[in-house]
Amino acid sequence: MLIPRRDAVALRFAELLRDLERSQPSDTETALRELTSNAAAALPGAVSASITVATREGEVKSVAATDSVADKIDDIQRRTKQGPCLEAAWEQHTMRIRNIETEQRWPVFCQETQQNTDIRSSLAFQLFRNRDAMGALNFYSDVADAFDDDAVELGLILATHTAVAWNLLVRDEQFRSALASRDLIGQAKGILMERFGVDAAGAFGLLRRLSQESNTPLVDLAEQVIESRPEETPPT
Repeated sequence: MLIPRRDAVALRFAELLRDLERSQPSDTETALRELTSNAAAALPGAVSASITVATREGEVKSVAATDSVADKIDDIQRRTKQGPCLEAAWEQHTMRIRNIETEQRWPVFCQETQQNTDIRSSLAFQLFRNRDAMGALNFYSDVADAFDDDAVELGLILATHTAVAWNLLVRDEQFRSALASRDLIGQAKGILMERFGVDAAGAFGLLRRLSQESNTPLVDLAEQVIESRPEETPPT
């Protein structure tokens, strides 16, 4: 029955989310790949899965995939500019292909998928959508009509938990990046204070003015200042 399995899956993914919050993994890519593998294992009929991110400029990237087959399907969508994952990411929350061989939508994508892979059905769920990009969680099966309505319901649960995990990982990565940027700017300020005999506020003002004049991000300019510091000559 779906209900016990659905509850068990929800509990399992809740545990994974708690683990993510506690452990704060430093490798976001590995954490996303593990989440995707767990999602694929939890959905009956799925043999592959991936998380696809698409930008408004038309770029398509697989940020986590269980195997090369999922990567290949994302590549087909990138080249053909069509497919269920892109539709789920940009237009709909859920997209299902019951049978690649008879599907009328996305004809070029379906033809290439049929010719180059064993995948015959798929499910795609929107994970997030913002001004610049959107993401989808995709499931694939080598059997036609592998995903019934119960599978769609269970997939929605998996997608919801994966979306929460995505937000946690991205937030943590942004926080680490902000800390690293702060450290770099602090080092650059110290160098400028020593070099020009100014205080911390003056050094930061100098960095900010140079950043604006050169149209260079502040953290990139800080790295340049650090790299330009002359190496200390060891005493003879």
